[in-house]
Amino acid sequence: MGYLLILSMGNTARAALLSIVLAWASTAQAGIYTYTLADGTIVYTNQMPSGVSLSRVRKLRGNFTPAPKPSDPPAVKPAQAVVFDTYVKSSALRYQIPVALVQAIMHAESNFNTRAVSPKGALGLMQLMPTTAQGMYVKDILSPEQNIDGGVRYLRVLANLFDGDMVKMVAAYNAGPEAVRRARGMVPPFAETQDYVRKVLALYYQYKQSSASVARTP
Repeated sequence: MGYLLILSMGNTARAALLSIVLAWASTAQAGIYTYTLADGTIVYTNQMPSGVSLSRVRKLRGNFTPAPKPSDPPAVKPAQAVVFDTYVKSSALRYQIPVALVQAIMHAESNFNTRAVSPKGALGLMQLMPTTAQGMYVKDILSPEQNIDGGVRYLRVLANLFDGDMVKMVAAYNAGPEAVRRARGMVPPFAETQDYVRKVLALYYQYKQSSASVARTP
C-alpha cells in the first residue's frame, strides 16, 4: 500500500480532507513522485500516478527516511547542515524566535534531513504536517527554505498563544496547542512529548552556549 500526500495552497477544504497512509517498507525502497495540479496543489506519492500526464510527473531523487524518535538521543549534527544557517537566521529574525531554538527543534525533528518523514506524515527539516504547512503559507513542503520558514512562523504562532513560554511552545510543537491547554499549561503527560521537550531544551542550551562562545571569540 502506498501513500498520497496533498498540499493545497488555495483550497482549505482540500487540506482538511487530505489523506496520508504510510507504508514504511515500500517507502524505504520506492521512489517518490511529485506533480502539481492546476490549482497549485503539490502532490507527493510513492506510486506512479495514474490519470496524470507523464510529462507533468517528476520522480524525486533519493528516498525518504524515518524522522528521529523523541526518545532517541540526539544524533551528531551533520557538517553539511551549515547550508541551512542563512534560512534559519533569516526566519528567526523575521518572526523574532531565538536562532538556538530553531536549531534545536530542527535537530530533534529531523537531524537536518530534508527527506525525513514521520509515521504521522510530517515532512522535512522542521517536520511540518501538511495542514500546518498550508496554514503557514508553505507552497512546497520539501523546499528547505519554505519548510524552515513555515516551522519558524508556526513557532511565532505558538509564542503568541503561550506568551513566549518556551516549554509550552516546544510541547505544543510536538503535541499541539490543545494538548497543552488540556494539561493546564503543563507539559502533556505523554511519554513522547516529555522526551521531546527534554531533548529540545537540552539542544537549545547547547546551541545557545555554542553561539555565545563564538561571540566571545576574538
